[in-house]
Formats: sequence, C-alpha cells, structure tokens
Amino acid sequence: MKRFALYASFALAAGLMLIFPDLVQAQDAEHAAEAAATGIAGLKGIGAIGAGLALIGGGLGIGRIGGSATEAIARQPEAGGQIFQTMIISAALIEGATLFAVVVALLAL
Repeated sequence: MKRFALYASFALAAGLMLIFPDLVQAQDAEHAAEAAATGIAGLKGIGAIGAGLALIGGGLGIGRIGGSATEAIARQPEAGGQIFQTMIISAALIEGATLFAVVVALLAL
C-alpha cells in the first residue's frame, strides 16, 4: 500500500506539471502581470482534471456493477437474465452521467 501511495503521488505531481505548466516554468514579469490581471493564472487545466475524475468514477462504478453482477449470477444462475438486464440499465445510467460530467468539465475550459 505504501508503494501505491508513492506511485500515486508521483503521478499526481507529473499530471499537475503537465496541466499547469505556467506554475512550473519561470515567468517573466510581463507574463505574470498579464496572468494576474486576467485572474486565470494556472487554471487552464481544471476542466481536464474534472473530466479525468469523471471518467475514473464512471469506470469504477461500471466495474463494481460488472463484478457484483457476475458474483450474483454465479450464486443464482437461474436469475441470470434479470440480473444481467438490471446490470445493463445501471451501467447505461452511470455512463450517461459520466458523459454529462465530461461534457460539463470540457465546457469549463
């Protein structure tokens, strides 16, 4: 678990450097004054972060649904059709909500 936390922190740092390059690179006084005047210094990638989090959440939700449905069908094979139908409806609802969140996040750019 410690190794995962270490890798996650490195991935987060690398992602933030890619999303907010203005914060990492040295800025000249003119560029810094312009960014401060507009009030959007370093906020260009917030929509990308939101879209990524929405996709991760949707993937985790659909993965949990698939795993739970597989386990339920293994325990009660005769109810497989109804479980599968419920799984497909739930996955479609999660996918729709995820797509909506991604569109909203990308419009925030």
